Amino acid sequence: MVSAPMDLFVSEITTPSTPLLFAAATSTIGISTSSSSSICSSEDSPATSFRFELQDVECRSYPSKSLSGAYSYRPLAVLSGHIGSVSCLALCGEFILSASQGKDIIVWQQPDLRLFTKFGQGDGSVKALVTVGSKVFTAHQDSRIRVWKVSRRSENVFRLVDTLPTTKDYLGKFMKQSNYVQTRRHHKKLWIEHADSISCLTVYNGLIYSGSWDKTLKVWRISDLKCLESIKAHDDAINGLVACKGIVYSASADGKIKAWGEEGKRSHSLKGILEGHKDVSLNSVIISDDGKWVYGGASDGFVMGWEGSYDFLSWKLVSETKAHQMAVLCLCLTGEFLFSGSADKSICIWKREAFGKLSKVGVINGHEGPVKCLQASPNNVGSGFLLYSGGFDKSLRVWWVPKQSTAQNTEEKSISLCS
Repeated sequence: MVSAPMDLFVSEITTPSTPLLFAAATSTIGISTSSSSSICSSEDSPATSFRFELQDVECRSYPSKSLSGAYSYRPLAVLSGHIGSVSCLALCGEFILSASQGKDIIVWQQPDLRLFTKFGQGDGSVKALVTVGSKVFTAHQDSRIRVWKVSRRSENVFRLVDTLPTTKDYLGKFMKQSNYVQTRRHHKKLWIEHADSISCLTVYNGLIYSGSWDKTLKVWRISDLKCLESIKAHDDAINGLVACKGIVYSASADGKIKAWGEEGKRSHSLKGILEGHKDVSLNSVIISDDGKWVYGGASDGFVMGWEGSYDFLSWKLVSETKAHQMAVLCLCLTGEFLFSGSADKSICIWKREAFGKLSKVGVINGHEGPVKCLQASPNNVGSGFLLYSGGFDKSLRVWWVPKQSTAQNTEEKSISLCS
Protein backbone atom coordinates (compact mmCIF):
# COMPACT_ATOMS: atom_id res chain seq x y z
CA MET A 1 0.00 0.00 0.00
CA VAL A 2 1.32 3.37 -1.01
CA SER A 3 0.18 6.33 1.01
CA ALA A 4 1.16 9.91 1.62
CA PRO A 5 0.02 12.74 3.86
CA MET A 6 -1.99 15.54 2.30
CA ASP A 7 0.87 17.97 2.97
CA LEU A 8 2.88 16.12 0.32
CA PHE A 9 0.58 17.13 -2.52
CA VAL A 10 0.23 20.73 -1.41
CA SER A 11 3.92 21.36 -0.83
CA GLU A 12 5.07 19.60 -4.00
CA ILE A 13 2.83 21.42 -6.44
CA THR A 14 2.92 24.84 -4.81
CA THR A 15 4.64 27.43 -6.98
CA PRO A 16 5.15 31.12 -6.32
CA SER A 17 2.11 33.18 -7.23
CA THR A 18 2.92 34.54 -10.68
CA PRO A 19 0.91 36.80 -13.00
CA LEU A 20 -0.46 34.77 -15.90
CA LEU A 21 1.29 37.02 -18.42
CA PHE A 22 4.67 36.06 -16.99
CA ALA A 23 3.79 32.40 -16.54
CA ALA A 24 2.62 32.14 -20.12
CA ALA A 25 5.72 33.84 -21.41
CA THR A 26 7.96 31.32 -19.69
CA SER A 27 6.07 28.14 -20.52
CA THR A 28 4.42 26.94 -23.73
CA ILE A 29 2.64 23.59 -24.10
CA GLY A 30 0.59 22.27 -26.63
CA ILE A 31 -3.10 21.97 -27.26
CA SER A 32 -12.94 30.91 -33.29
CA THR A 33 -16.93 36.16 -35.16
CA SER A 34 -15.79 39.53 -34.81
CA SER A 35 -12.43 40.51 -36.19
CA SER A 36 -12.18 43.56 -33.98
CA SER A 37 -10.64 43.54 -30.53
CA SER A 38 -12.94 43.58 -27.55
CA ILE A 39 -12.58 43.59 -23.79
CA CYS A 40 -14.03 40.62 -21.95
CA SER A 41 -17.14 41.60 -20.06
CA SER A 42 -17.32 41.58 -16.28
CA GLU A 43 -19.09 38.22 -16.35
CA ASP A 44 -15.84 36.69 -17.55
CA SER A 45 -14.24 37.42 -14.18
CA PRO A 46 -14.30 34.61 -11.63
CA ALA A 47 -17.48 34.59 -9.56
CA THR A 48 -18.00 33.02 -6.18
CA SER A 49 -20.38 30.47 -7.64
CA PHE A 50 -17.59 29.18 -9.90
CA ARG A 51 -15.06 28.46 -7.19
CA PHE A 52 -14.52 24.85 -6.31
CA GLU A 53 -13.05 23.32 -3.22
CA LEU A 54 -10.94 20.19 -3.30
CA GLN A 55 -12.83 17.16 -2.12
CA ASP A 56 -12.52 15.83 1.41
CA VAL A 57 -9.22 14.18 2.25
CA GLU A 58 -10.82 10.72 2.01
CA CYS A 59 -11.34 11.39 -1.70
CA ARG A 60 -7.73 12.23 -2.50
CA SER A 61 -5.83 10.32 -5.12
CA TYR A 62 -4.13 7.93 -2.72
CA PRO A 63 -3.24 4.57 -4.22
CA SER A 64 -4.49 1.71 -2.06
CA LYS A 65 -4.79 -2.01 -2.50
CA SER A 66 -8.18 -3.69 -2.34
CA LEU A 67 -8.92 -7.20 -1.06
CA SER A 68 -8.79 -8.49 -4.64
CA GLY A 69 -5.23 -7.18 -5.02
CA ALA A 70 -6.14 -4.53 -7.61
CA TYR A 71 -5.11 -0.93 -7.07
CA SER A 72 -7.75 1.74 -6.60
CA TYR A 73 -7.24 5.48 -7.09
CA ARG A 74 -9.43 8.49 -6.47
CA PRO A 75 -9.20 11.94 -8.07
CA LEU A 76 -7.57 14.88 -6.36
CA ALA A 77 -10.35 17.11 -7.68
CA VAL A 78 -13.34 17.24 -9.99
CA LEU A 79 -13.83 20.72 -11.53
CA SER A 80 -17.22 21.37 -13.08
CA GLY A 81 -17.37 24.96 -14.32
CA HIS A 82 -17.92 24.40 -18.04
CA ILE A 83 -21.15 24.93 -19.95
CA GLY A 84 -20.47 22.11 -22.41
CA SER A 85 -18.27 19.03 -22.71
CA VAL A 86 -14.56 19.69 -22.14
CA SER A 87 -12.87 19.51 -25.55
CA CYS A 88 -9.24 20.51 -24.95
CA LEU A 89 -6.62 21.24 -22.28
CA ALA A 90 -3.29 23.06 -22.06
CA LEU A 91 -0.73 23.47 -19.27
CA CYS A 92 0.92 26.88 -18.88
CA GLY A 93 3.19 27.35 -15.88
CA GLU A 94 1.09 27.19 -12.72
CA PHE A 95 -2.12 27.42 -14.75
CA ILE A 96 -4.37 24.90 -16.46
CA LEU A 97 -6.48 26.07 -19.40
CA SER A 98 -9.57 24.12 -20.39
CA ALA A 99 -12.13 24.84 -23.11
CA SER A 100 -15.50 23.40 -23.99
CA GLN A 101 -18.11 22.89 -26.67
CA GLY A 102 -20.00 25.65 -24.84
CA LYS A 103 -17.48 28.23 -26.19
CA ASP A 104 -16.10 29.02 -22.72
CA ILE A 105 -12.43 28.88 -21.71
CA ILE A 106 -11.47 28.56 -18.05
CA VAL A 107 -8.09 29.24 -16.45
CA TRP A 108 -7.51 27.24 -13.25
CA GLN A 109 -4.71 28.15 -10.86
CA GLN A 110 -2.67 25.61 -8.95
CA PRO A 111 -2.14 24.40 -6.31
CA ASP A 112 -5.67 24.98 -4.97
CA LEU A 113 -7.24 24.54 -8.44
CA ARG A 114 -9.41 27.62 -8.04
CA LEU A 115 -11.07 29.25 -11.04
CA PHE A 116 -8.71 32.12 -11.90
CA THR A 117 -10.70 33.55 -14.81
CA LYS A 118 -13.17 32.64 -17.50
CA PHE A 119 -13.44 34.01 -21.02
CA GLY A 120 -14.57 33.19 -24.55
CA GLN A 121 -16.98 34.27 -27.22
CA GLY A 122 -17.93 33.52 -30.81
CA ASP A 123 -20.29 31.50 -32.93
CA GLY A 124 -18.48 28.19 -32.62
CA SER A 125 -17.50 25.85 -29.82
CA VAL A 126 -13.81 25.58 -28.92
CA LYS A 127 -12.10 22.57 -30.48
CA ALA A 128 -8.42 23.18 -29.62
CA LEU A 129 -6.15 25.63 -27.82
CA VAL A 130 -2.44 26.36 -27.51
CA THR A 131 -0.43 28.95 -25.59
CA VAL A 132 2.40 30.94 -27.18
CA GLY A 133 4.22 33.44 -25.01
CA SER A 134 1.59 35.75 -23.53
CA LYS A 135 -1.08 34.75 -26.04
CA VAL A 136 -3.69 32.01 -26.22
CA PHE A 137 -4.82 30.69 -29.60
CA THR A 138 -8.19 28.92 -29.77
CA ALA A 139 -9.61 26.98 -32.73
CA HIS A 140 -13.36 26.97 -33.23
CA GLN A 141 -16.18 25.13 -34.92
CA ASP A 142 -17.00 28.28 -36.92
CA SER A 143 -13.71 27.77 -38.85
CA ARG A 144 -11.88 30.65 -37.14
CA ILE A 145 -8.81 30.88 -34.93
CA ARG A 146 -9.05 33.48 -32.19
CA VAL A 147 -6.10 35.15 -30.49
CA TRP A 148 -6.38 36.23 -26.84
CA LYS A 149 -4.00 38.23 -24.68
CA VAL A 150 -3.90 39.09 -21.00
CA SER A 151 -5.12 42.63 -20.37
CA ARG A 152 -2.51 45.09 -19.15
CA ARG A 153 -5.04 46.47 -16.68
CA SER A 154 -5.94 43.17 -15.04
CA GLU A 155 -4.11 39.86 -15.15
CA ASN A 156 -7.37 37.88 -14.93
CA VAL A 157 -9.00 39.51 -17.97
CA PHE A 158 -8.30 38.22 -21.48
CA ARG A 159 -8.86 40.45 -24.51
CA LEU A 160 -9.68 39.19 -27.98
CA VAL A 161 -6.90 40.81 -30.01
CA ASP A 162 -7.33 39.16 -33.41
CA THR A 163 -9.09 36.53 -35.48
CA LEU A 164 -7.42 34.39 -38.17
CA PRO A 165 -7.34 34.98 -41.00
CA THR A 166 -6.74 38.61 -40.06
CA THR A 167 -8.56 41.46 -41.75
CA LYS A 168 -5.24 42.63 -43.25
CA ASP A 169 -4.58 39.18 -44.71
CA TYR A 170 -8.11 38.96 -46.06
CA LEU A 171 -8.09 42.41 -47.69
CA GLY A 172 -4.77 41.68 -49.35
CA LYS A 173 -6.17 38.66 -51.18
CA PHE A 174 -9.92 38.89 -51.69
CA MET A 175 -9.81 40.92 -54.96
CA LYS A 176 -7.70 38.39 -56.86
CA GLN A 177 -9.59 35.48 -58.44
CA SER A 178 -6.59 33.12 -58.24
CA ASN A 179 -6.71 33.30 -54.43
CA TYR A 180 -10.05 31.47 -54.34
CA VAL A 181 -10.49 27.69 -54.10
CA GLN A 182 -13.64 25.65 -54.52
CA THR A 183 -14.72 24.16 -51.20
CA ARG A 184 -17.91 22.53 -52.43
CA ARG A 185 -20.19 22.76 -55.44
CA HIS A 186 -20.90 26.37 -56.43
CA HIS A 187 -19.05 27.66 -53.36
CA LYS A 188 -15.59 29.21 -53.13
CA LYS A 189 -13.43 30.60 -50.34
CA LEU A 190 -10.04 32.28 -50.09
CA TRP A 191 -7.28 29.72 -49.67
CA ILE A 192 -6.35 31.33 -46.33
CA GLU A 193 -9.78 30.44 -44.90
CA HIS A 194 -10.83 27.11 -43.44
CA ALA A 195 -14.15 25.89 -44.82
CA ASP A 196 -15.16 23.74 -41.84
CA SER A 197 -14.46 23.21 -38.13
CA ILE A 198 -10.84 23.61 -37.05
CA SER A 199 -10.22 20.51 -34.97
CA CYS A 200 -6.57 20.81 -33.89
CA LEU A 201 -3.60 23.14 -33.45
CA THR A 202 0.09 22.67 -32.84
CA VAL A 203 3.01 25.08 -32.47
CA TYR A 204 6.52 24.58 -33.82
CA ASN A 205 9.45 26.82 -34.72
CA GLY A 206 7.58 30.11 -34.86
CA LEU A 207 4.62 28.67 -36.74
CA ILE A 208 1.11 27.54 -35.84
CA TYR A 209 -0.40 24.65 -37.77
CA SER A 210 -4.18 24.20 -37.95
CA GLY A 211 -6.00 21.07 -39.08
CA SER A 212 -9.62 21.08 -40.14
CA TRP A 213 -12.56 18.91 -41.09
CA ASP A 214 -12.19 20.56 -44.51
CA LYS A 215 -9.21 18.17 -44.99
CA THR A 216 -6.64 20.97 -45.17
CA LEU A 217 -3.59 21.82 -43.09
CA LYS A 218 -2.79 25.53 -42.86
CA VAL A 219 0.43 27.20 -41.71
CA TRP A 220 0.40 30.55 -39.87
CA ARG A 221 3.36 32.72 -38.90
CA ILE A 222 3.11 33.72 -35.24
CA SER A 223 4.99 37.03 -35.57
CA ASP A 224 2.44 38.69 -37.88
CA LEU A 225 -0.40 36.09 -37.87
CA LYS A 226 -0.15 35.71 -41.65
CA CYS A 227 -1.27 32.52 -43.38
CA LEU A 228 1.73 31.23 -45.31
CA GLU A 229 0.42 28.01 -46.81
CA SER A 230 -2.61 25.77 -47.24
CA ILE A 231 -2.10 22.07 -47.91
CA LYS A 232 -4.80 19.67 -49.10
CA ALA A 233 -3.47 17.09 -46.73
CA HIS A 234 -6.03 14.30 -46.47
CA ASP A 235 -9.06 12.63 -48.04
CA ASP A 236 -11.13 13.12 -44.89
CA ALA A 237 -11.27 15.28 -41.77
CA ILE A 238 -8.02 16.05 -39.91
CA ASN A 239 -8.39 15.13 -36.22
CA GLY A 240 -4.95 15.61 -34.67
CA LEU A 241 -1.61 17.39 -35.13
CA VAL A 242 1.80 17.18 -33.49
CA ALA A 243 5.26 18.45 -34.48
CA CYS A 244 8.78 17.35 -33.54
CA LYS A 245 12.27 17.37 -35.05
CA GLY A 246 11.19 19.37 -38.09
CA ILE A 247 8.30 17.07 -38.98
CA VAL A 248 4.57 17.82 -38.60
CA TYR A 249 2.26 14.81 -38.24
CA SER A 250 -1.43 15.00 -39.16
CA ALA A 251 -3.91 12.27 -38.15
CA SER A 252 -7.08 11.89 -40.18
CA ALA A 253 -10.40 10.11 -40.44
CA ASP A 254 -9.03 8.64 -43.69
CA GLY A 255 -7.03 6.23 -41.53
CA LYS A 256 -3.62 7.77 -42.21
CA ILE A 257 -1.04 9.83 -40.37
CA LYS A 258 0.95 11.94 -42.79
CA ALA A 259 4.39 13.41 -42.09
CA TRP A 260 5.18 16.86 -43.49
CA GLY A 261 8.58 18.53 -43.64
CA GLU A 262 9.55 22.10 -44.51
CA GLU A 263 10.82 22.81 -48.03
CA GLY A 264 12.38 26.24 -47.94
CA LYS A 265 10.87 29.00 -45.84
CA ARG A 266 7.24 28.92 -46.94
CA SER A 267 6.29 25.45 -48.08
CA HIS A 268 5.95 21.89 -46.81
CA SER A 269 6.14 18.59 -48.62
CA LEU A 270 4.92 15.10 -47.82
CA LYS A 271 7.72 13.00 -46.28
CA GLY A 272 5.82 9.82 -45.52
CA ILE A 273 2.49 8.13 -44.80
CA LEU A 274 1.87 6.05 -41.68
CA GLU A 275 -0.93 3.63 -42.53
CA GLY A 276 -3.49 2.60 -39.92
CA HIS A 277 -6.24 0.00 -40.12
CA LYS A 278 -8.40 0.03 -43.24
CA ASP A 279 -11.61 2.10 -42.98
CA VAL A 280 -10.74 3.16 -39.41
CA SER A 281 -10.42 6.81 -38.36
CA LEU A 282 -7.29 8.00 -36.57
CA ASN A 283 -8.46 10.48 -33.92
CA SER A 284 -5.22 11.47 -32.20
CA VAL A 285 -1.46 11.48 -32.73
CA ILE A 286 1.46 11.96 -30.31
CA ILE A 287 5.22 11.59 -30.57
CA SER A 288 8.09 10.86 -28.19
CA ASP A 289 10.48 13.67 -27.28
CA ASP A 290 13.25 12.20 -29.42
CA GLY A 291 10.93 12.03 -32.44
CA LYS A 292 11.50 8.32 -32.93
CA TRP A 293 8.16 6.88 -31.83
CA VAL A 294 4.78 7.97 -33.21
CA TYR A 295 1.49 6.74 -31.72
CA GLY A 296 -2.02 7.08 -33.12
CA GLY A 297 -5.38 6.49 -31.44
CA ALA A 298 -7.99 4.82 -33.64
CA SER A 299 -11.77 4.57 -33.74
CA ASP A 300 -11.60 0.76 -33.44
CA GLY A 301 -10.06 1.05 -29.96
CA PHE A 302 -6.46 0.39 -31.05
CA VAL A 303 -3.34 2.40 -30.29
CA MET A 304 -0.92 2.06 -33.20
CA GLY A 305 2.83 2.62 -32.89
CA TRP A 306 5.39 3.47 -35.58
CA GLU A 307 9.18 3.69 -35.41
CA GLY A 308 10.83 6.44 -37.42
CA SER A 309 14.17 6.10 -39.18
CA TYR A 310 17.16 8.10 -37.99
CA ASP A 311 16.62 10.67 -40.77
CA PHE A 312 12.81 10.80 -40.24
CA LEU A 313 12.15 9.86 -43.85
CA SER A 314 10.50 6.47 -43.27
CA TRP A 315 8.31 4.89 -40.60
CA LYS A 316 7.58 1.27 -39.74
CA LEU A 317 4.51 -0.04 -37.92
CA VAL A 318 5.85 -1.79 -34.80
CA SER A 319 2.88 -2.18 -32.46
CA GLU A 320 -0.89 -2.61 -32.57
CA THR A 321 -2.47 -2.58 -29.11
CA LYS A 322 -6.17 -3.15 -28.44
CA ALA A 323 -6.50 -0.44 -25.82
CA HIS A 324 -10.27 0.07 -25.47
CA GLN A 325 -13.57 -1.49 -26.42
CA MET A 326 -14.63 1.78 -28.04
CA ALA A 327 -12.89 4.54 -29.98
CA VAL A 328 -9.66 6.08 -28.67
CA LEU A 329 -10.33 9.84 -28.66
CA CYS A 330 -7.10 11.22 -27.19
CA LEU A 331 -3.53 10.32 -26.30
CA CYS A 332 -0.97 11.82 -23.95
CA LEU A 333 2.71 11.00 -23.48
CA THR A 334 5.11 11.84 -20.66
CA GLY A 335 8.41 10.04 -20.27
CA GLU A 336 7.85 6.29 -20.33
CA PHE A 337 4.12 6.64 -19.73
CA LEU A 338 1.42 6.82 -22.40
CA PHE A 339 -2.24 7.54 -21.61
CA SER A 340 -5.24 6.81 -23.82
CA GLY A 341 -8.72 8.31 -23.33
CA SER A 342 -11.72 6.64 -24.87
CA ALA A 343 -15.40 6.85 -25.72
CA ASP A 344 -15.82 4.00 -23.21
CA LYS A 345 -15.30 6.64 -20.44
CA SER A 346 -11.98 5.16 -19.26
CA ILE A 347 -8.32 6.19 -19.33
CA CYS A 348 -5.70 3.47 -19.78
CA ILE A 349 -2.16 3.86 -18.47
CA TRP A 350 0.61 2.26 -20.52
CA LYS A 351 4.34 1.86 -20.08
CA ARG A 352 6.44 2.11 -23.21
CA GLU A 353 8.64 -0.94 -23.61
CA ALA A 354 11.38 -1.91 -26.06
CA PHE A 355 10.66 -1.61 -29.79
CA GLY A 356 7.68 0.66 -29.24
CA LYS A 357 5.54 -1.96 -27.51
CA LEU A 358 3.02 -0.93 -24.83
CA SER A 359 2.46 -2.68 -21.51
CA LYS A 360 -0.76 -1.93 -19.63
CA VAL A 361 -0.25 -0.78 -16.03
CA GLY A 362 -3.56 0.78 -15.07
CA VAL A 363 -7.12 1.79 -15.89
CA ILE A 364 -8.72 5.00 -14.65
CA ASN A 365 -12.51 5.02 -14.31
CA GLY A 366 -14.58 7.91 -13.05
CA HIS A 367 -15.73 10.06 -15.96
CA GLU A 368 -19.44 9.83 -16.65
CA GLY A 369 -18.95 10.33 -20.39
CA PRO A 370 -16.32 9.83 -23.10
CA VAL A 371 -12.84 11.16 -22.30
CA LYS A 372 -11.98 13.80 -24.91
CA CYS A 373 -8.63 15.28 -23.81
CA LEU A 374 -5.61 14.48 -21.63
CA GLN A 375 -2.56 16.36 -20.37
CA ALA A 376 0.19 15.15 -18.02
CA SER A 377 2.38 17.45 -15.97
CA PRO A 378 6.10 17.11 -16.72
CA ASN A 379 6.92 17.91 -13.08
CA ASN A 380 7.21 15.33 -10.34
CA VAL A 381 4.75 15.46 -7.44
CA GLY A 382 6.15 13.24 -4.73
CA SER A 383 6.87 9.86 -6.32
CA GLY A 384 4.46 10.49 -9.21
CA PHE A 385 2.93 13.20 -11.37
CA LEU A 386 -0.41 14.83 -12.12
CA LEU A 387 -2.72 13.81 -14.95
CA TYR A 388 -5.56 16.03 -16.16
CA SER A 389 -8.56 14.70 -18.09
CA GLY A 390 -11.56 16.40 -19.69
CA GLY A 391 -14.72 14.69 -20.81
CA PHE A 392 -18.19 14.87 -22.26
CA ASP A 393 -19.51 14.98 -18.68
CA LYS A 394 -18.39 18.66 -18.65
CA SER A 395 -15.80 18.00 -15.94
CA LEU A 396 -12.05 18.44 -15.64
CA ARG A 397 -10.54 15.81 -13.34
CA VAL A 398 -7.12 15.81 -11.70
CA TRP A 399 -5.37 12.53 -10.88
CA TRP A 400 -2.12 11.64 -9.16
CA VAL A 401 -0.29 8.78 -10.91
CA PRO A 402 2.54 7.08 -8.98
CA LYS A 403 5.54 6.13 -11.08
CA GLN A 404 6.08 2.97 -9.06
CA SER A 405 2.84 1.60 -10.50
CA THR A 406 4.98 0.27 -13.36
CA ALA A 407 6.28 -2.33 -10.94
CA GLN A 408 2.86 -3.98 -10.98
CA ASN A 409 2.46 -4.02 -14.76
CA THR A 410 1.07 -7.52 -14.67
CA GLU A 411 -1.90 -6.43 -12.59
CA GLU A 412 -5.04 -4.66 -13.82
CA LYS A 413 -5.43 -1.43 -11.88
CA SER A 414 -8.75 0.30 -11.45
CA ILE A 415 -9.09 3.98 -10.67
CA SER A 416 -12.53 5.05 -9.54
CA LEU A 417 -14.36 7.94 -7.96
CA CYS A 418 -15.33 8.13 -4.32
CA SER A 419 -18.58 6.31 -3.67
